[in-house]
Amino acid sequence: MPPPSIVLIVPGRLSTRTGGYEYDRRIAAGLRDLGWSVDIREIGGDFPCPTPAVLEEAFRVLASIPSGASVLIDGLALGAIPEQIEQEALRLKVIALVHMPLAADVGIDPETAAALEARERRALAAAALIVVTGPFTAGTLARCGISGRRIVVVEPGTDRVPLAHGSGSSLLHLLCVATLNPGKGHDILFRALAAVPNRNWRLTCAGSLDRSRATVERLRTLLRALDLESKVSLAGELDADAVARCYDAADLFVLATLHETYGMAVAEALARGLPVVATATGSIPELVLGGSAGIVVPPGNLDRLTEALSSVLGDAALRARLAAGARAARERLPSWEDAARRMAAALERLVTNDS
Repeated sequence: MPPPSIVLIVPGRLSTRTGGYEYDRRIAAGLRDLGWSVDIREIGGDFPCPTPAVLEEAFRVLASIPSGASVLIDGLALGAIPEQIEQEALRLKVIALVHMPLAADVGIDPETAAALEARERRALAAAALIVVTGPFTAGTLARCGISGRRIVVVEPGTDRVPLAHGSGSSLLHLLCVATLNPGKGHDILFRALAAVPNRNWRLTCAGSLDRSRATVERLRTLLRALDLESKVSLAGELDADAVARCYDAADLFVLATLHETYGMAVAEALARGLPVVATATGSIPELVLGGSAGIVVPPGNLDRLTEALSSVLGDAALRARLAAGARAARERLPSWEDAARRMAAALERLVTNDS
């Protein structure tokens, strides 16, 4: 009997180094390990606001897929092409993969957000199944009137990695792994660190400097104004080995993100036994076990973030307690194998034999 099969459509390059693309890559690999046939189709990267040329490419890609096939479409693309999705859903089994609702992106104006939400709702209405990567998104879609019976949560996994060694220095090494864009809150993090009385720290920010150049320029200006240029390194986009070395050398993971669906970078830090100071968004509060593995503060709250960082950086005993909590939290984290099995179980609702 032929293996179960799925076509995975992603906007841009699957090799792009963000959490969403990492999820897509790992799920595709995990399904293959489970015996699935996974056909990956990449379409132009101008999403969620594609150019006419990209729209034509998307139509050609969808039209080339044999009738009756099951197609898992990354939500960044799906929500931007509702007309094509409505047409192709008449002959394909369309499954939406939603990392974050398009209108939830930080920094977009209300008019654009409303237009994106309307288009995404149309596309999701045509999907046979909706897979989301965290309970937060499931709740958001349910509040938008999408039946919970059509939504399945498949959270990201983590790798089984060694515990971090830490910096081994009195100068504490802080790590933030996030693309430098308006939604990740780097400006709030920098202002909070500037207000911390204890200066025995250095911060490495690992994440792309190219996806929001205006944000990066503002952050560089802010670092100069706060006199933090010697304390903060904007390392840019790093490969997997380099990111792993950063985690291994870190003493504390920090993330001031304004909005997350799950919190993959936090989970990766906990997988290495690192204590965390982050914001209470997505699944981050649950990941840190209600505070035993880290301190979470409201997104955008500079005073609370400053207080949390001051406490952790100034109290070695507190850091040790949080690190112990992180080591306990890592034992509860799902693996990527777990995530792939959950995805396979969700897809099997629709996929019998598309080969």
